[in-house]
Amino acid sequence: MTVRILAAGDHFVRTGLLADALRAEHGGAPETLEIGELHLPWPVEPFGDVAEVHEASGTEEQLIEALQGVRICVTQMAPLTRRMLEACPELELFAVGRGGPVNANLEAATEHGVAVTFAPGRNATATAEHTVALLLSALRRIPHTHGELARGVWRGDYYRYEEVGMELAGTTVGLVGYGAIGHRVARILGGFGAEVLVHDPYLAPDTAPGVANVSLDELLARSRVLSLHARLTAENHGMIGAEEIAAMPPGSVIVNCARGGLLDYDAVCDALDRGHLFAAAFDVFPEEPVPAGARLLRTPGVVMTPHLAGASKQTAHQAARICAEETARHLRGEPLAHCANPAVLGRGGGR
Repeated sequence: MTVRILAAGDHFVRTGLLADALRAEHGGAPETLEIGELHLPWPVEPFGDVAEVHEASGTEEQLIEALQGVRICVTQMAPLTRRMLEACPELELFAVGRGGPVNANLEAATEHGVAVTFAPGRNATATAEHTVALLLSALRRIPHTHGELARGVWRGDYYRYEEVGMELAGTTVGLVGYGAIGHRVARILGGFGAEVLVHDPYLAPDTAPGVANVSLDELLARSRVLSLHARLTAENHGMIGAEEIAAMPPGSVIVNCARGGLLDYDAVCDALDRGHLFAAAFDVFPEEPVPAGARLLRTPGVVMTPHLAGASKQTAHQAARICAEETARHLRGEPLAHCANPAVLGRGGGR
């Protein structure tokens, strides 16, 4: 029996990585895999909305053509829209190699009996390491001093007491969110000797030994460093604003590698301008790409990277592997490990 699969890769989770992972996971199964390939332009071309889904790459027309006769699609960025589902009746499984399948219309997929899977934790280590790298860069002014030295300016005056940063050892760091990324950050910070506090209303008691889960008010009052690791929801949008920043000790640092919507960036700039914050470090922003002329670009003390925290070679391989594992489970008739629309399975979907 031949199973037609589409590997829709991009310039990060490459098509070849997806295809190789599918073959490796398939092993000696009786089915023959016929793997078609589609190369999407992300990140050379930014992702965007495609019909009713978000953060997608490619067009409905491209995918409809490529998915004819295909039972399984493995991808990171390809869209899955209602129009596509109506045009591709043989599709059974849409495996997305990212932490949340925002590029898939889950309601329409369930209606059409198509299971959608995702890849939680595939970039957790990369994002945790990047968070700490940004934190250290902000604490010790590494990008700023490097930039001046590269221009031939030796700034020995940065050794003045009011200009120097803090050590992580002995510093209280507050983490908002303690999921796959947050707990890795806590473990790394523990190696530096930092005291770690956590605020996570979804954290069950006794699931974080050695880490205190406190109220947001207590976390803000005690933390010299605040790092955000929560998933953005309607309830926590803008959860850190001017009032919360003012509650932090003077000379504090804020880091955000989660989602831009969690934080009021104008309030951060205000706090940096008046000296209440020592520095801030961001990998995510309220608008991406950051517009030319944005206030963040001219506010002193800000360290930025362009939403790259999860970008590592290991992340790409793990995304491909998780998609391939879900594909193998589906073909063996086993329960899926990371199904985003489990209602489809109870209706006999995901054929």
